[in-house]
Amino acid sequence: MPHRNQVTKILHVQAPDEGRRLDVFLSAQDPPRSRSQYKKWIDMGCVLVNGRKVKPAYMLQEGDEVCVHGVNDEGAGAISPEPMSLEVLFEDGDMIVVNKPAGLVVHPGAGHFSGTLVHGLLAHCGHLASQGAPLRPGIVHRLDQETSGVVVVAKSDAAYLHLIDQFKDHAVRKTYLAFVYGTLPQSSGEMRSLIGRHPIHRKKMAVVERLGKEAVTFWQVRQSWQDAVSLLEVRILTGRTHQIRVHCQAMGHPVVGDGTYGGGPRRALQIPHPATRAAVAAHARRTMLHAWRLSLVHPRHGSPMAFEAPIPADFQGLWNALERAVASRSS
Repeated sequence: MPHRNQVTKILHVQAPDEGRRLDVFLSAQDPPRSRSQYKKWIDMGCVLVNGRKVKPAYMLQEGDEVCVHGVNDEGAGAISPEPMSLEVLFEDGDMIVVNKPAGLVVHPGAGHFSGTLVHGLLAHCGHLASQGAPLRPGIVHRLDQETSGVVVVAKSDAAYLHLIDQFKDHAVRKTYLAFVYGTLPQSSGEMRSLIGRHPIHRKKMAVVERLGKEAVTFWQVRQSWQDAVSLLEVRILTGRTHQIRVHCQAMGHPVVGDGTYGGGPRRALQIPHPATRAAVAAHARRTMLHAWRLSLVHPRHGSPMAFEAPIPADFQGLWNALERAVASRSS
């Protein structure tokens, strides 16, 4: 068992890492150390999950607490601050809220060891909450790389724990805007299902009948264009990995630009109207999903707070192009 003078790291497993092997997860958080090194520590009892000794092949669940004993912090998992332009929506001593642009990765990981939002926040704030994985300081939720919009990050450990509980209890209200293909049969609705790892493509998620987590998505049509594209306002009660993208695909209306879940260039070619098809081709260069609004209570004084990320330029560009395409057909 670990010596009392050895360093302890506490990591809280979030939804994107559910289903990963423990040794793979740990080595991904700490690139200087190999999977085999972590395997040895796990076998020695230096790694506990929810207070219990487990095997290196243990499959992580969202919410698991992983305690790593005996890892020397010097040089391991260090993140160097990198100044970058940030659109800060709110900041105090407890948390910072930013409007993440599309294309920016939230935290370091495989293939992204620099230039992430965490690197920029460390340069801006000087520090983030020490709680969380070594390469995810202060991160209580995340957005996919191509998704733009509101992200809240904890600056203090107390705020981290409070915010984590709010997300876990579904107390955070999250509203997105999404361009999707087709026209939905009604003006609003909801999708409830289990979401889990795709049975074949393990990097993807899917609607599954068992061994998944409950996912609840509410949607409302904001506007439609020529039966080709619709703009949805989407609120998610849960926060499963790729939830909106998976549910939109399951409904037969994938998010525009989402090549992983059926909304890539091939789908765009199916649009019958040339002007509308050209508008999508010219302006949908990424998954057209925007985390528009987020509401929570302040982690220290409990006041309700709401944040809104302005519509990004590429979103507005597609919106305007679709309007022009419709106008050209009616003139």
